[in-house]
Amino acid sequence: MTRAMAMIEITDLRKSFGANEVLKGVSFAVERGEVVVVLGPSGSGKSTLLRCINLLEDWQAGDIRIDSETVGYFDGGGRRRAWPEARAAKVREQVGIVFQSFNLFPHRTALENVMMGPLHVRRIAKPQARALAAGLLEKVGLGDKADQYPATLSGGQQQRVAIARALAMQPKVMLFDEVTSALDPELVGEVLIVMRRLAEEGMTMVIVTHEIPFARDVGDRIIFMDAGAIVEQGPPAQVLASPSSARLKLFLRRYQGDYLAV
Repeated sequence: MTRAMAMIEITDLRKSFGANEVLKGVSFAVERGEVVVVLGPSGSGKSTLLRCINLLEDWQAGDIRIDSETVGYFDGGGRRRAWPEARAAKVREQVGIVFQSFNLFPHRTALENVMMGPLHVRRIAKPQARALAAGLLEKVGLGDKADQYPATLSGGQQQRVAIARALAMQPKVMLFDEVTSALDPELVGEVLIVMRRLAEEGMTMVIVTHEIPFARDVGDRIIFMDAGAIVEQGPPAQVLASPSSARLKLFLRRYQGDYLAV
């Protein structure tokens, strides 16, 4: 993959919390319009990886490039210096992220939650922000819930509002961090449908999930991480049907035995 094709490039990324190294030289790239699904056991570094891409975490070594721009740090005369928060915030406008916790403002309606970014960050006029937010709520199947408050919505509906809120910033990339893990099983499908539609529309996405059937059907590529490193990656049909590493075989046996090669 050439740099012109890559929306995200990560090179030898290393991140530690004290003495605990949680990312150990991670390198990969995500093509424009590609859907990359990251699998791995708890503690493998998946969520930390997404938070680094979104500049919500610092890192000790390595580079991240978003749309051909190196982000996060200056290289000043051989000395590495972190970007000021205002510049990092500009990157976050381009890289939307949705977490497993919805983080909606409880005192604002669904429409108002989606409007906040366009109004206060992008400085869009209120009528335009309202129209954008209303359109995005329709997109995620919640056009009739615009005036409801989060407490009156199901978990799946709140998560779809959170997705609409991230999309309201018109990002180049969407990151999803186990967005269905806190939902009741019957609500998972309605969120995955929205993500599937985004993939069909060509949105560049990096998705951390344990939903193996979804990863198989929607992902262009699967990356399997363990203990802070990439163990295996490739097309879903290859990685899920014929895993080459014992660690991935064990992971698949635990989460979805149907996809483990016999």
